[in-house]
Amino acid sequence: MSVEIITFGCRLNAFESEVIRREAEQAGLTETIVINSCAVTNEAVAQARQSIRKLKRERPAARIVVTGCAAQTQADMFAEMAEVDRVVGNDEKMRGDAWQATRAAFDIGASEKVAVADIMAVTEMAPHLLDGFERGLPRVFVQVQNGCDHRCTFCIIPYGRGNSRSVPMGAVVDQVRTLVERGHAEIVLTGVDLTSYGGDLPGTPKLGELTRQILRHVPELKRLRISSIDSIEADRDLLDVIADDARLMPHLHLSLQSGDDLILKRMKRRHSRRDAIDFCAQVRRLRPDIALGADIIAGFPTESEEMFARSLDLVAECDLTFLHVFPYSRRPGTPAARMPQVEGGTIRERAKRLRAAGEAALVRRLAAEVGATREVLIESDRQGRTEHFLPVAIDDDVPGMVRAMSISGHDGARLTASVGDVR
Repeated sequence: MSVEIITFGCRLNAFESEVIRREAEQAGLTETIVINSCAVTNEAVAQARQSIRKLKRERPAARIVVTGCAAQTQADMFAEMAEVDRVVGNDEKMRGDAWQATRAAFDIGASEKVAVADIMAVTEMAPHLLDGFERGLPRVFVQVQNGCDHRCTFCIIPYGRGNSRSVPMGAVVDQVRTLVERGHAEIVLTGVDLTSYGGDLPGTPKLGELTRQILRHVPELKRLRISSIDSIEADRDLLDVIADDARLMPHLHLSLQSGDDLILKRMKRRHSRRDAIDFCAQVRRLRPDIALGADIIAGFPTESEEMFARSLDLVAECDLTFLHVFPYSRRPGTPAARMPQVEGGTIRERAKRLRAAGEAALVRRLAAEVGATREVLIESDRQGRTEHFLPVAIDDDVPGMVRAMSISGHDGARLTASVGDVR
């Protein structure tokens, strides 16, 4: 075994895990397991700890390195675990010299475990083009932003990721062009707070301008997708691209978090319930077939049943298709941790009801697709995705192709379709 990566958390972590793999292997590490951790909930941190203990029992000879958001925010806790050999910070994990230092520490048997610097001191972001992406892999990610300047009262992530910083537009366009030349059909732009893109760059370009530049300068790109956005930060250029360019996929995932105005204020969010509803209506006017998803937290401190009902109603009022439900998790050091808490059983029950609403919304959208012709990106020999990110059951096809398919039905979770022309 050379280097094995165990990834927890978001899509950005998944992308960064591939950078870690490259840098750690180039540093010459062997017999090493890297845990790329998540800090978004207490459960995520607990899962990382459980995984570390299990891996050490099963493979006692392997050295275990912990990195990621939980390692950044709780470095000492991981360092105190007997199973852990090294703790690497969230900025350090993306740099080859940190992995060279890790190898050197292992070689000399250094007793110091922690290599975690002040994430708030990081002000720049280097682009990372992954040579390790398999050629022809259907969908690949390009990290264009990291960190967050906002301080939502429930969120620990800024303390794990630092302040917002962006990759210059030219470097992003070059990365996308290179990936398209290697045969990747769909590019996903990803970041921690994607709609804050460019605020730290000369001229302060916004996400909409970046998207427009990619589509203009890489005409060979078949499909561009953007990951989760904060709707209140969506700029005019982004809305125009949504309306005007079919290569930008008609699918947005929104950071909504609640449907109640008082809870939104206590969360320190910057939008109201009306803002969310109006934004969804606006993008639907621009792109009538668009599919919308959202993050919603169940059981935020002080949330009453009436407040929760407004979040539940938001699923229908915004016509959401995909719901990512977070049971509220009390994170030490955040303002929300000091607010009156909702009882755990109530949180779980509300999360269950939200998930049920999300499942019903997805089924409604699947049913509405029957009879349509969709452009399906073949992800594997068994599944593809429409432009709207809806899953389609595939019968032994070639990954990487984009095919026109006639939607014939669904099984409650995926669409079924007959194959048409390659695009």
